Amino acid sequence: MRIVVTGGSGKAGRWVVADLRERGHDVLNVDVRHDGSGHGLCILADLTDVGQALELTAGADAIVHLAAIPAPELRAPAETFRNNAVSTYNVFAAAEANHVGRVVWASSETVLGLPFDTPPAFAPIDETIEPRPESSYALSKAVGEEMARQFARRTSIPFVGLRISNIMEPPDYERFRTWQDDPLLRKWNLWGYVDVRDVAQAVRRGLEADVRGGDVFIVAARDTAMTRPSAELMQAVYPSVPLRRPIDGRETLLSIEKARGGLDYAPEHEWQAELTRR
Repeated sequence: MRIVVTGGSGKAGRWVVADLRERGHDVLNVDVRHDGSGHGLCILADLTDVGQALELTAGADAIVHLAAIPAPELRAPAETFRNNAVSTYNVFAAAEANHVGRVVWASSETVLGLPFDTPPAFAPIDETIEPRPESSYALSKAVGEEMARQFARRTSIPFVGLRISNIMEPPDYERFRTWQDDPLLRKWNLWGYVDVRDVAQAVRRGLEADVRGGDVFIVAARDTAMTRPSAELMQAVYPSVPLRRPIDGRETLLSIEKARGGLDYAPEHEWQAELTRR
């Protein structure tokens, strides 16, 4: 396929672009920063300009939309919302105008209510929980999910939203050792994370899966960032939050069951195993 990846120079984007190219796809990276690849493989653009979005996605079989200000604290709240919401709308509108076959895009775990200063309604959290965006960044992602549903209703294009957990690259795992004595340090996302290589896998699965409409899937690792069992963590930090089912050992509290079933997502990387191999 000819795939346009927006934000392909970012933390997740670099791995997504490499993964898709390794599998023979023709991938164009559209970003505000060059990724160092050869001529014609990366184009600098401002996707808040709808004309650029239209031009650069023409002829694409699929779009992977990762471009965004990637966290709440990096810019002023209004600028974060404006950039993320407008660029997402423009990419989705370009997909419709250019008759693109599929859009896979990065939503965020933050729409679930992060940081969980107010305890979640239940755990493990899944896609049935009511969204509760607590920052302009999270709000921009929640608005993106509504936009995806609207565009999917109006077109025959599947819009696959990935509610991606806190992305980690292999060198990041050394930091996990420093969190083990205090469960409060990572309670803000129920101790969740996801390996960047599994993000690339989830994107690829999203491009291949039999998905219709505008749907969303939580994407996380199989385990948590802690060595303590997950049920113990919940009892220690969130004793009033009901557990909807028994929790097996250190399994993630951001449920990936929907992604397993709908996308055939199967995370392969866990932080303890990565550290053991070093």
